[in-house]
Amino acid sequence: MGNFDKKIQTFIEYFINHDGYKTVLLGLKNTAYIAVIGLLIGIVIGTIIATVRVLPKTNPVVKFFNGICSFYVSLFRGTPIVVQLLVFYYVMMPLLDVRMNSVAVAVIVFGMNSGAYISEIMRAGILSVDVGQMEGGRAVGLSYGTTMMKIIIPQAVKNILPTLGNEFIALIKETSVVSFVGATDLYVAFNRIGSNSYEFMVPYLVMALIYIVIVFVISMAIKVMERGLRKSDKSL
Repeated sequence: MGNFDKKIQTFIEYFINHDGYKTVLLGLKNTAYIAVIGLLIGIVIGTIIATVRVLPKTNPVVKFFNGICSFYVSLFRGTPIVVQLLVFYYVMMPLLDVRMNSVAVAVIVFGMNSGAYISEIMRAGILSVDVGQMEGGRAVGLSYGTTMMKIIIPQAVKNILPTLGNEFIALIKETSVVSFVGATDLYVAFNRIGSNSYEFMVPYLVMALIYIVIVFVISMAIKVMERGLRKSDKSL
């Protein structure tokens, strides 16, 4: 125990007296920013792709865009996100002569990656909505697009909310790979404390605890939202 107490004291010293907490706060902010904005981008991309993929394939234009969407989903689901980050940052950006900081790159890549997964989640949600909902919307004079946006997708989102929550949790955990492009996240922050103090046990334990707390808070928030949606359904 005495040795472990000494490790804790070393961690506290570097965390407080050597401004380690500032790096941790920066890492926490970047982790949250990348995950939240990445999820929002993913929801937009995923909804568009899912809508295209459930359209009737009677039109050549629809078939063309469906093919593009299918390729997009296969590409991003078929390669690890760390590979996508490296290719975008070290290959695509130099080729296109684009300058962008590592956090912005991570947001874009995480958003595009999440869009591929959310598209499948959203597609399943759309298909789970009763066919009569679409027929009812069209019967009262709404266009296909209006019916989809105002009737089908809102119901689909209710059905897939827990799965969207799982996607958000996955994004939070996957942000640990952004260090490959030089971005500071929670892993980088605690790894820096460990490197400076030559003691990694306590920093990594604290990092794991923070991830557990974040995931727990997100899970509780999703459960509260689910209860609220169930109450609103019962009141209708």
